[in-house]
This record gives sequence, C-alpha cells and structure tokens, in this order.
Amino acid sequence: MTQRTPAWYTKLTTILLGLSLAVLILYVGRDVLIPLAYAALVSVLLHPVASFLEKHKVPRLLAITITVGIACVGVVAIVTVIGMQISQLGEDLPRLKEAGREFVGRLQVFITEHWGITYGEQLRWLERWLVQAQEHAGGMVGRTFFAFVDVTSLVILVPLYVFVMLLYADLLAAFVLRLASGWKAGVIKATLLEARTVVNRYMIGLMMETAIVAGLNSGALLLLGIDYAVLFGILAAILNLIPYVGILIGGFLPMVMAIITKDSLWYPVGVVGAFSLIQFIDNNVIIPYVVASRVSINALISIVAVIIGGMLWGLSGMFLALPAVAILKVVFDRVEHLAPWGLLLGDTIPGKAKDNPKHPPGQA
Repeated sequence: MTQRTPAWYTKLTTILLGLSLAVLILYVGRDVLIPLAYAALVSVLLHPVASFLEKHKVPRLLAITITVGIACVGVVAIVTVIGMQISQLGEDLPRLKEAGREFVGRLQVFITEHWGITYGEQLRWLERWLVQAQEHAGGMVGRTFFAFVDVTSLVILVPLYVFVMLLYADLLAAFVLRLASGWKAGVIKATLLEARTVVNRYMIGLMMETAIVAGLNSGALLLLGIDYAVLFGILAAILNLIPYVGILIGGFLPMVMAIITKDSLWYPVGVVGAFSLIQFIDNNVIIPYVVASRVSINALISIVAVIIGGMLWGLSGMFLALPAVAILKVVFDRVEHLAPWGLLLGDTIPGKAKDNPKHPPGQA
C-alpha cells in the first residue's frame, strides 16, 4: 500500500500552525527564555576556556568556577568604568543644566528673530508638551521599573544558568542526541559542533567589533573636546550591538552635550560627521571582516530578524536575533529537505558561488 503525500495546503497549514505556536511560546515565555538565551550564548563563548582548564588537570567544577568568575570580573570592570563616568556626570549636572538653560534662551531668540514666533507662543507650546509628558510619565516610570527588574533578574540568573549549562554540557548534548535518535548520530554531532562554532565565532567577532567601535567613538569625541567622551563612546558602542538603529541612539547624547556645552554649532556637526564616518567604517570594514565573516546571514533576513526579535523580546530580542538565525541556518543546511531555507538565510548567491570561496554553499 503506497503512502499518500500530503497536499500542499496541508503542509502550508501545518507550517503556519507550527510557526504561530512557536511565536506564542516565545512571547508568553519571554521572562524565562530571555535569561536562558543569554546564558546559552555566554556558555558557548566560555566553553573553550573551561575545556582548556580541564585539559590542564583542573577539576571540572573548579574550572567552571574560575571561568565564570573571570567573566564576571570582566563585566564588573566595564560596569565600574561606566559607573565612575556616570557619577562624574551626576556631579556636573548643575553646570550642564545651566548650560542647557542658556542654550534654550538662545534658541528662543533665534526662533523669534527668524520665524516670528513670540516667546508667549513658544511658552504655550512648551506647556502643552510638558502636560503630555506628565501624562505619559507614569507609564514611563512603570516601564523603567520593569526594565530595572528585568536587568536585575538577568544579572542574577545569567551567571547561575551559565554555570549550570557548563556543568551539564555533556548531559545536554546527550539529551539532544537521544531526542533525535532517528537521525544519523554523525550528522547530529556535526550539527551541534558547527552551531557551537558559529555562535562562538559570532560572539568573539561581536566583542571585537564593540571594542574597536568604542575606541573609535571615544577617540573622535576626545579630539572634538566633548565632555565625558569615554562614557559616550562606550555607550554608543554598546548600543551599536542593536543592528542598524543603535548607532543613531548612541550618537544623540554626545550631540546634545556638544550643543549645550560648546559655543559653535560646528561641534555637534563634527559629532554627527565623526559618528557617520565610524558607522561607514563599521559597516564596510569591521562587520564584513570581523563579524560577518563568522555569521553569513544576508542583510534582508538580518533586518527582518531584528524587527521580529524586537517585537517579541524588545532590546534583548534585537540582540539575540542574529545568533538565533545563524543557528537555524546551520540546522537547515544539515537537513536535506530544509536546505532551501538555509540557502535563503545565507548570503551566497548560487550563480556566483565560484566567485565567493570564503562562503561556499551550505556553510554558515
């Protein structure tokens, strides 16, 4: 008796139902899944360090403890540098407020002289804006509180999850192998190894990109004489981890600082020009050779993934979107009937495969 092949609309319905269920699980379970996703990325990044220590006769538990401890110390050092800068900024806040008032006064005179809008009309517009801001203040405070709670939970949970994931890495791998017992064991092991390698290289590339961009941002702001150049340079580099929009947000703060503390408009123009040049270098030099060489995802899929990730998990989803897509590409490339989807996610054009030896078809 021959087995009937399901009709195309049956397959389509099954796929849509599966995707809908996956999206629902990701959205409803985001409070649990986001810390786990961060921990999975960090554990993959730290796994080579723990393995190195184990190979040199360090007991497994001690090796993992040392590895997680080193990572925590590094994060604390970065946070300390940023905290010191923020503390200095808080002490200098009265001067900045006075500079801001002077700038607003000059702006009011400029608007009155060039557009004929009187001080009274400007004041009424400002009052309406303040009323609207106060109406939304409660929601903003609530969102800020929940964001603080989320960050706090990440700080507490992620190191714990990382420790446990490194401790039970072999158990998790054995679970996946048994779960997919119907497949060839060699294919499963190769897929797991390749996925780990892709994520590890991506995370390393991302850290290198962030360090380079932070150095370029801080150097440019120091040359322009912008106050708190190191703080704004690091913050802009961290925000740059959000693809395509992070650098715009990161460049806003130093531009405002230049506007209220400098007498010439050439300084904010210089900030915009410097950040635009750095973004050009990042997009055309740093990302292609440092990050994209490790994760070959085409630009269209990257943008769509970032948007969907932001809709589901906010800023965390925007950051986690690309490594998630990279893992999917590795799996798709290894599964025969999913190979076309792997091709769609990648950046290798089949007709030009010979011209792109760095990324042959099917390689993430």
